[in-house]
Amino acid sequence: MNRKTTKRRPAQEQDQLIYSALQESGRPVSAYELIDQLRDRATLAPQTVYRALDRLIASGSAHRLESLNAFVACCQSAHEGAAVFAICDDCGTVSEFAEPRAVEALAGWAKRSNYTVRAMTLELRGRCAACSAGVA
Repeated sequence: MNRKTTKRRPAQEQDQLIYSALQESGRPVSAYELIDQLRDRATLAPQTVYRALDRLIASGSAHRLESLNAFVACCQSAHEGAAVFAICDDCGTVSEFAEPRAVEALAGWAKRSNYTVRAMTLELRGRCAACSAGVA
């Protein structure tokens, strides 16, 4: 009998399940896409997935792409605090990279303006090199 288990998983196990699904997808995905992707392995309620994503984001293992309302696994273990993403409008490719000078400049503005930053995600929208060259 191939039944999905409905027992409650520990938070750490749920987080690992969600993190693995983010890595496997290789593209930005919504919480509902994660639920569909994991349907054969687990029965997950949306609030369970959102809680796991919140924990993964807090730990630096995942990021929320605000403009897409989607999530990605972190690809840069070395960045501190803020990640920068280049999102291709044509093919949907997302590249994560560090740009410390941009982050420092924004943090400097916040300090000078007495603005308390809760979170910072920098997103560049445009066309990747492959799409610009007509390859993708």
